[in-house]
Amino acid sequence: MHTEHHWTSTPITTPVTADLLRGALDVERTERGVLPHRLPAWARAQYTDGQLAMAESQPSGVRLVFRTRATAIELDTLPTKRVYVGAPPRPDGLYDLLVDGRPAGRASVTGGNTLTIDMTAGTFEQQSGEPGTLRFTGLPGTDKNVEIWLPHNETTELVALRTDAPVEPAPDPGRKVWLHHGSSISHGSDTDAPTTTWPALAASLGGVELINLGFGGSALLDPFVARTLRDTPADLISVKIGINLVNADLMRLRAFTPAVHGFLDTIREGHPNTPLLVVSPLLCPIHEDTPGPSAPDFGNLSAGRLQFRAEGDPAERSAGKLTLNVIRAELARIVRQRAADDTHLHYLDGRDLYGEADFAELPLPDQLHPDAAAHRRIGERFAKLAFTANGAFADGASTDGDFADEEG
Repeated sequence: MHTEHHWTSTPITTPVTADLLRGALDVERTERGVLPHRLPAWARAQYTDGQLAMAESQPSGVRLVFRTRATAIELDTLPTKRVYVGAPPRPDGLYDLLVDGRPAGRASVTGGNTLTIDMTAGTFEQQSGEPGTLRFTGLPGTDKNVEIWLPHNETTELVALRTDAPVEPAPDPGRKVWLHHGSSISHGSDTDAPTTTWPALAASLGGVELINLGFGGSALLDPFVARTLRDTPADLISVKIGINLVNADLMRLRAFTPAVHGFLDTIREGHPNTPLLVVSPLLCPIHEDTPGPSAPDFGNLSAGRLQFRAEGDPAERSAGKLTLNVIRAELARIVRQRAADDTHLHYLDGRDLYGEADFAELPLPDQLHPDAAAHRRIGERFAKLAFTANGAFADGASTDGDFADEEG
């Protein structure tokens, strides 16, 4: 909640506007302030699913960016906290402060709205709350670029920005824009802070500007997401496809193949020559050869440990049910076929980011999602495989050798 700060001079209140935000595709005006969205309003209107609505409003990769001489910064926000019935309280979402690109602080905001979720009953209830205040002080009094990365896993309305010196939009850094789409793993899953999601880490290492369209539980080849990718300016694009299609048991192989082609066709309508990297699923042992759906195991929920299990039958693969191995083989085949006419299209096997040896060392705590240490490893590997001179995003990169695992 708000705690009085003794300003040495009258604070300056700056309206939070779209030109101070990066990583958001839409900014909704609310009763209290503004709410960043990672899908545009027209896309949100096409499917009002509660899971997707929650995921796209959680500002993974969204940050306030401005230039100032301020030594003190306050940001009033109205977060929406999630409470799971039968589970211990979740930690408050974290805000990361960067000054001239370097970590300079971390804090959280208490209070806010509460969304109570009963996973056993499949119900939720929202209760309104009051804004809280984030505060950073003792900053250098020189001109500097300030970034405040918003919690990747907590819907956050921005109410007021106060500083002890004027604020202006930061200049364009001139870096390439990387547009990425994926599942909860790309969203941030079980990592602890917004700059430690694997896409944020990879973007930092690769020196690119991130737009993260990783949506928990919602990387489902939705046409409105493909159109959003098509219409968003970007220099580099990646799409990570697979795990949500399996754990939702959403489609069979007959539908999957044309859906992938259609998704890529739509992206290419707006980005005909942009480097486009298709990433197959990370290793996930419960679904390597066992179809979905995934189901939560509530046995250890009271101790704060929610785990998942696969409920499909491996024998159903012959009827076209999807597993991660089926998806990897088909994605590799699709990209190989298309790359004959699309020299800017590339493939990355997700097991090169997180594979069997990684699972042995850094197992998935809930059988689906990597923890903070695994996120760091995935981000470092992606940066090496995508952003370096020989990476998939390098000018003139070749697809030679991309399919070795599938071809054996």
